[in-house]
Amino acid sequence: MPFTNLDESPLLPGVSPVTLHYREAGNGYPLVFLHGGWGYEVYPFDPQIQEFGNEYRILIPDRSGYGGSQRINQMPVDFHRRAAQEMTCWLDALKIERPVLWGHSDGAVIAALMGLATPERFAGVILEAFHLLRVKPRSREFFETMVENPSRLGERVCAALRSDHGEDYWRELILLNGSAWLRLAEESADAAQDLYDGRLRELRLPTLFIHGEGDPRTEPGEIEAVRNQLPDSRMEIIPDAGHSPHSQRSVAAEVNRRAGEFLRAVRRI
Repeated sequence: MPFTNLDESPLLPGVSPVTLHYREAGNGYPLVFLHGGWGYEVYPFDPQIQEFGNEYRILIPDRSGYGGSQRINQMPVDFHRRAAQEMTCWLDALKIERPVLWGHSDGAVIAALMGLATPERFAGVILEAFHLLRVKPRSREFFETMVENPSRLGERVCAALRSDHGEDYWRELILLNGSAWLRLAEESADAAQDLYDGRLRELRLPTLFIHGEGDPRTEPGEIEAVRNQLPDSRMEIIPDAGHSPHSQRSVAAEVNRRAGEFLRAVRRI
């Protein structure tokens, strides 16, 4: 399994070096997948590796705290921004130039922040199961379950979490992520405050949104607000899909078709 050492990371202040694990498959143009708040194994990228591996070098890093990377014992409210900085340093360490970023859920937030900070470094971004708002009333009970009793997330999810993060650690990690989202809401100025300091409309990269029509983590009006801020982006709403269309067996092929069109167009720019 490949690993990369960073001199430091905002997610592990005072620790040096910081060791990050990543997966790699395929050959060709760099395509970097950024996992969500549960890590990689719950929503794996296998259908995309199979579809795009002949044309793309697919890289899938575990952020600090996840999978085979160094563990953490705290997750600050600004963890998305810190993770964006860490992932940019990781790309530097591997000398990956102008990749396409495909971020899922928390990973989509991180990808958008990376694109806002240094747009010249990326060819485009795919933002799947995107979060705009800090306050998520529909998901509050879900985040509370993550904090109070993550075993209630379901046996399939728990088994994947155990496999990905270890029996002795997965509950702590899920608690940290759920707590961070609850604190994001508690420390927000109002219900309309977003995760991008009001700067999302400044994202100038070619952007594809992939969103499940039935995503339970989406607030009413949230996707419409994204459309209003980025009217020139491409928005693909996937019918009969939930929070992870890319790994949902019934719609993964359709996701790949739409993502493939975007990837081919980006490579021609």
